[in-house]
This record gives sequence, structure tokens and C-alpha cells, in this order.
Amino acid sequence: MLEYSIPREVLRTRIVEWHDASVVPALVAGLSGLEIMRGIRDGVLPAPPMARLLGFRCVVAEPGEVAMRLDHDPSIENTMGMLHGGAAATVLDTAMGCAAHTTLPQGNGIVTLDLNVTYLRPITVTNAPVTATGRVINAGRRVIYVTGEVKDRDGALVAHAVGNFSIVGARA
Repeated sequence: MLEYSIPREVLRTRIVEWHDASVVPALVAGLSGLEIMRGIRDGVLPAPPMARLLGFRCVVAEPGEVAMRLDHDPSIENTMGMLHGGAAATVLDTAMGCAAHTTLPQGNGIVTLDLNVTYLRPITVTNAPVTATGRVINAGRRVIYVTGEVKDRDGALVAHAVGNFSIVGARA
């Protein structure tokens, strides 16, 4: 059995604050998906709890396109010192889902049906921050098809994704 001792001085702590998601419906009542995303981008509406947890923020909110920026944080690295693939996938899923949401009128939301991510190169402290961008390719009556990409600080493509998002709410 492997035995090891990790010195206490290398232990790190991260404290995360977020708004209770139960207050959001009242804040966004009457707003379109685009208005909601612009409110989050501008800091008028609270970011989703997952964005606060992983440390990403909305930097672009336009019709059919949303971008999220993720700064490097050692708390979301894998054991090899690279950004964990699940964290990259989460930022992609969020950017893509929010892009889909920008196409919807008030009273509607989206949920992910499927997401396929292809990783092209690792994300490390040397090429962070990264920006995940989602772009709507086709908005149907019930399903929205979206592509996504993650680029590093130099603009190099590090991951690509495709996904389908189901419309929930009044339009569904």
C-alpha cells in the first residue's frame, strides 16, 4: 500500500459565494433569453452558481452567441497540472446553452440533450485564460443545435464541441 505524507503548508482553501438560485425566477420574469444573458454579462443579474464555483464569467452576449472567460485556477486542475477536462466541458456546455437561450423569448429555457467535446491540446497556466464560445447553428421549434470552441489566450483552438439543447417552457 502506498503511504505518503503531504505537508499541511501545501493545503489550499477556496471559498465560493453565490446567489441562491431560488431568487432568480423573480428577477428574470418578463425577460427574453438575450436580455437575461446581457444582464448576467453586465453584472445586473447574478451569474449561475456553477459559474461562480468554477470561476468563469460571461464576456459576450449577442443573439445566437455567448462567450465565457475562464481564468486559470489551480483548484480545477487535474493531477497533471492541467485544466480538468470536465471543467472545460462545463464551461463549453454553459456557453453553448446560453447561446441557445439568447434565441428564446421570455418564459423559456433550455436543457442539454447531448454534448460532444473534442480536446485538441491541454490547457495549463501557460496558455490560460481561455474563452469558450457557443454559436447557434440552427434553432428549431424544440431543439437548438450549437457549436462551441475553447481558445487559449493566444487564440489557439484547444477544444471543439457540438451539442443539442431542448427548449423548455412556453415555446416547447
